[in-house]
Amino acid sequence: MTTRYVALLRAINLGATRRVPMPRLREALTARGFGAVRTHLGSGNVLLDSLLPEAELAAELTRAIDDEFAIDVPVVVRTADELADVVAADPLGHVATNPARYSVTFYAEPLDPERVAALPPADGWEYVPRGREVYIWLPDGLQSDRRTERAWTQLLGVGTNRNWNTVRKLAELTR
Repeated sequence: MTTRYVALLRAINLGATRRVPMPRLREALTARGFGAVRTHLGSGNVLLDSLLPEAELAAELTRAIDDEFAIDVPVVVRTADELADVVAADPLGHVATNPARYSVTFYAEPLDPERVAALPPADGWEYVPRGREVYIWLPDGLQSDRRTERAWTQLLGVGTNRNWNTVRKLAELTR
């Protein structure tokens, strides 16, 4: 039985390097046998059907991107149901007034409670760690506060961030 997944590619198409054209990515993944391959935006959001379990799928997608584009791209995967749960949880919806400044950082593994406890205190912004995600509300925007990305990477490991508009749209597209 196939599972509908959302694959979140980290740090592609942000500048002149690490370019991954979405039409070519869709073709490459379809050629590898993934079903109903679709991309959303140009920032590395892929919807697809697969028989593989999550960890194997993430590894296979990383290999496929390296084979096709010669770049190493970490991939975080969620099922349609898991993404729906992320949206339903919405722990900062009561304070996040601008969905472009509200985001979720997705991690491949569950967050380590000791590492979460070591995160810096929020100062003018808020965050809520939950499961394999960190919800982040930055009222002044992500660009104004790069410390969050450094803190998450140094303390929690490599994840990939999507704004709330994108998270909701991906959940909608998986239905």
